Amino acid sequence: MASIGLWNIARSRPDLVAIIGPDGRELSYGDLAAVVNRYAHGLRSLGLEPGDSIVLLLPNDTDLPALYFAAMQIGLYVVAVNWHLVGPEVDYIVRDSGAKVFVAHERFADAAVHCGLKHRFAVGAIPGFRSLTELGAGQPATPPDQRTAGAPMLYTSGTTGRPKGVRRPLTGADPHEVPPMAPGFFGFFGLAPFDGHVHLCGSPLYHTAVLNFVTISIQLGHPAVLMDRWTPEEMLRLIERHRVTHTHMVPTQFHRLLDLPAAVRARYQVSSLRAAIHGAAPCPIETKRRMLEWWGPVVIEYYAATEGGGTVITAPEWLAKPGSVGLPWPGSVVRILDQAGAELPPGKPGLVYMQMGTSTFEYHRDPDKTESARRGALFTLGDIGYLDDDGYLFLRGRASDMIISGGVNIYPAEIENELACHPKVADAAVFGIPNPDWGEEVKAVVQLVDSGPGSPTITEELLAFLATRVAGFKLPRTIDYVPDLPRDPNGKLYKRLLRDQYWTELPAPSDT
Repeated sequence: MASIGLWNIARSRPDLVAIIGPDGRELSYGDLAAVVNRYAHGLRSLGLEPGDSIVLLLPNDTDLPALYFAAMQIGLYVVAVNWHLVGPEVDYIVRDSGAKVFVAHERFADAAVHCGLKHRFAVGAIPGFRSLTELGAGQPATPPDQRTAGAPMLYTSGTTGRPKGVRRPLTGADPHEVPPMAPGFFGFFGLAPFDGHVHLCGSPLYHTAVLNFVTISIQLGHPAVLMDRWTPEEMLRLIERHRVTHTHMVPTQFHRLLDLPAAVRARYQVSSLRAAIHGAAPCPIETKRRMLEWWGPVVIEYYAATEGGGTVITAPEWLAKPGSVGLPWPGSVVRILDQAGAELPPGKPGLVYMQMGTSTFEYHRDPDKTESARRGALFTLGDIGYLDDDGYLFLRGRASDMIISGGVNIYPAEIENELACHPKVADAAVFGIPNPDWGEEVKAVVQLVDSGPGSPTITEELLAFLATRVAGFKLPRTIDYVPDLPRDPNGKLYKRLLRDQYWTELPAPSDT
């Protein structure tokens, strides 16, 4: 078998397809490596050295992975920015990361022009930016000398404040060599190098897991099919067209797929799928059951974050332990600790702490946040959960989201998952709002399938439905309705945007 790794495959199998862009254009390993090498020489010519940073504000297309690999072979930190951010937010990340080069797409020009870096390049036309084609123009298509591995430095989502870059020490490794972690991680999902695999990327590449799945797929000889804008039927079409074997998803995409008419779902052949891997947000039990009934035992869940991870659970395991996110993957440690740092017994909820082998990280320029997230070598994301007697992890929600009503702890994720099972509910958010007697009361904000305004009748129907599934003290006191909940394309709910309005100006109670 040919050696894995972009440059090794480019040498041994240059005509093998590496990337299929959103427009259907194919880029071979040989051509991708040539572009990558030219960009690497171009970045070096600007004076960049190992440890410097490059910021990318780009959609899903071939430019982003090409620049990623270029930076990764000359020791740079790669910062892929959420393109939903506005100008001042993008400028903050550019400045906070210490970037020396900024590359943006003209689609995001309004956010990009706020950046005042000397070295700015654009895909398309942005005033004050040079064309990206100039970066590699006239440069050699061969790898540069003195290569050393770089690292991604992706920023946390910022749902509870300004985002922070997760920065790991550079290893000094040879970029030709694929770290053992890459094939090992894919092995958790039954994915081996080459082996006829094809990866489908339907979420934005600025997300840690999405970028990892695409770049590791390319390193392991799995062509990556990129979607610019995800739609459920287009995903099914691409799975059939390219015989896709694995993809990374979020529960919101499951909901959208299941909302398709049965005739549309039956129109496409998805039997090529071997692993539909999902994470990033809680998945309602009934939603996952329906996906398993449709796609079969290929739906695999994991729990991890930009900082590290994690756990994994296969479909047969999940059917035996519905709601679990699995066992620690090899090399990872999961512990449940109380506020004092003492380990809790099985079945007792507490803060979930993890350790990923010997890997370490810091929050860039925020030593206090780095320190507060740690207990020795363990770190926490602030999630609440428990381990069962067999060591399987069950999540209850984020500690910062927990509602304390009359001294009782209520976990919103449990209520959200049950609400999502109602056929009229497309999405739901649950959080605490002030109550003069109880401290907090349970509030629900619901997006209906028809995006309608709701009514007292629907509220009564939803509360009656919930009353058969959760205890009375967990029932929302009131339900409001919105056309869309504020989620990013990776399924992460910006609950703070909803909750803050109720804490700053609490409306009078209403039936709807």
